[in-house]
Amino acid sequence: MYENRPRPSFKQKENLIYGVHPVLEALNAGKEIERIFVQRDARSSVFRDLLQLAEQMQVPVQKVPSEKLDNLTRSNHQGVVAFVSLVDYQPIENVLMDVFEKAEVPFFLMLDRITDVRNIGAIARTAECAGIHALIVPSRGSAQINADAIKTSAGALNNLPVHRSPNLKDTLRYLKESGIQVTAVTEYGDTNFYDVDLSGPQVLILGSEEDGISPEYLKFADNKVRIPMKGATSSLNVSVAAGIVMFEALKQRIQSEK
Repeated sequence: MYENRPRPSFKQKENLIYGVHPVLEALNAGKEIERIFVQRDARSSVFRDLLQLAEQMQVPVQKVPSEKLDNLTRSNHQGVVAFVSLVDYQPIENVLMDVFEKAEVPFFLMLDRITDVRNIGAIARTAECAGIHALIVPSRGSAQINADAIKTSAGALNNLPVHRSPNLKDTLRYLKESGIQVTAVTEYGDTNFYDVDLSGPQVLILGSEEDGISPEYLKFADNKVRIPMKGATSSLNVSVAAGIVMFEALKQRIQSEK
């Protein structure tokens, strides 16, 4: 549809693509796009085509002022900048099928609104070490899995499958229907995390340090567990909390195999 139009000059710097047609070409080529920033007042038909295609491919789009785009690149961005994903996102159905085919017990970690890339990276590193089968993140409201996240993960994000969910409720519903127990790690939990059986098929949910897990996701929880604390500090860093609970689950899994 656009191949006969003159292509604007553009560059791709690391995982950054700018220019309307280069971004459209990337989408049409099936490239994994992390996020697209579109100038807020863009109204032309080509932008409507781009937005429609991005929606079909479940790529997050954010409308921003032109100053935001100017900060991302000094070149002629034409009102659109996209970040090519540094990881290959996996459908959760494929990951679960692969786990069952290997006769392993499913073990997933879901993150709700974790916005610090270094926390994402640190959690991924621990998750890969703990035997998590996939990291589940929302397509919106979460930190980008960028070079900083991969560096902080010590490369774990290159080995750990990641599922980018357009709707965490639908993903939770699918996992529960597949026989996966949902355990929410929350300060409002009614049970200490080590008093719950975490050795079976499991998805752990952790939320942001500011707001915790969204109430709409807590409704899916079979267990709501807390990490007991005695100090004056009211909360743990989310990556530390995730590590504590994941390795308790790993310990129980190892014991159940004996």
